[in-house]
Amino acid sequence: MATQYSRDQLLEAYRQMKTIREFEERLHKEIMTGEIAGFTHLYSGQEAVAVGVCDHLDDSDMIVSTHRGHGHCIAKGCDVKAMMAEIYGRATGLCNGKGGSMHIADFTKGMLGANGIVGAGGPLAVGAALSAKLDGKGRVAISFGGDGSVNQGAVLEAMNMAVVINAPAIFVIENNGYSEHTGADYAVGSKDIAGRSAAFGMKAVKADGCDYFTVYETMAELLDHVRAGKGPCTVEFTTTRFFGHFEGDPQKYRAKDEVKRHREDMDCLKNFRARVAADGSLDAAALDAIDAEVLNLIDTAVDEARAAPMPPADDITTDVYVSYQ
Repeated sequence: MATQYSRDQLLEAYRQMKTIREFEERLHKEIMTGEIAGFTHLYSGQEAVAVGVCDHLDDSDMIVSTHRGHGHCIAKGCDVKAMMAEIYGRATGLCNGKGGSMHIADFTKGMLGANGIVGAGGPLAVGAALSAKLDGKGRVAISFGGDGSVNQGAVLEAMNMAVVINAPAIFVIENNGYSEHTGADYAVGSKDIAGRSAAFGMKAVKADGCDYFTVYETMAELLDHVRAGKGPCTVEFTTTRFFGHFEGDPQKYRAKDEVKRHREDMDCLKNFRARVAADGSLDAAALDAIDAEVLNLIDTAVDEARAAPMPPADDITTDVYVSYQ
């Protein structure tokens, strides 16, 4: 039976993907001003994965993100204005301006944090999944990672551990074709991330990450499997990124006009608009209205971030250690 989508669900899915896209496109411009410190890795092109995955989750479900984490944060419900303030290093940021782009977190939303260490999310997600299994409330934990992360030993160990303890965990691998500057076809010996994951004894599938509907329906099946106590899963979503590995990356490793072609053929927002127009689910006017609202939100987020105060100097020793007493 085909999945039925309500009008409200489709509008919200588009809003989330558009918000991620405009958030990243605006950062691409703002970084050039020199006001934003540190490395930034943009998520443009991969929006369907974050939104299609997180649309199934609530605040009690947990995700662990990557250095390319803005999209996951927004899809999981993190406040967009507070995220922008965090990237600007302001005291009003989600982490009081101390985390920056690669370390945004909001435990109240089940967003356990972005991470500057490639592959670090796998073990964290398995630990979170174990806590979910022990409390018996049907929660799940999801680890996002790229094609580069699956060559990290910690991820392979986490996959094995998840199977051994039957953890309610899903490893979401966003294969955008490049581990930093190295092609996945070269770096992944088996050429098959999902197949290699299945060798650990878990359910593993491969799907189109440039189509929201495919992502959503794939995740529905996997989450049913995991929530029923049938063990962890891995999904490899094929996707693309429209910018470099990091802002300032000259991308000499990409073919001529590759990004231009991908923006034409693999843009998940264009794919979404074409699908809903073809089946009459949504009209262009409704989507255009969302576009305008999102642009206004991003403008406001940037203005408020610029006007917000920096963290006071005497905060330097706070949020460093956790007391378990």
